[in-house]
Amino acid sequence: QVQLVESGGGLVQAGGSLRLSCAASGRTFSNYAMGWFRQAPGKEREFVATISGSGGVTRYADSVKGRFTISRDNAKNTVYLQMNSVKPEESAVYYCAAKFANSGSYIYTGRGVYDYWGQGTQVTVSS
Repeated sequence: QVQLVESGGGLVQAGGSLRLSCAASGRTFSNYAMGWFRQAPGKEREFVATISGSGGVTRYADSVKGRFTISRDNAKNTVYLQMNSVKPEESAVYYCAAKFANSGSYIYTGRGVYDYWGQGTQVTVSS
């Protein structure tokens, strides 16, 4: 079992920045690719970013490229999402997720393949 706890959400003005954190416990963190997803009311949960177990490979949704950065600190069992230039339409509950990977370079963008999910943290962007 892997437990994931997100933090760092809150209210931010459009154009501002926010950093989300996701602390993991339970298994060897570096064996897991990590992902960030978000879900707005009435919408499906959508992919935001993913990072490989080693931290060397990342991928982003087109909508956040150049503004969001995913990173991880395997010594602290934590993955981060730095959000810059946020937009009102990005208000959502943000979830982190973990997927066991046989290689430290694997990444995953599909929400259906992830093994574990956190409870989510609310991000509200005011206009």
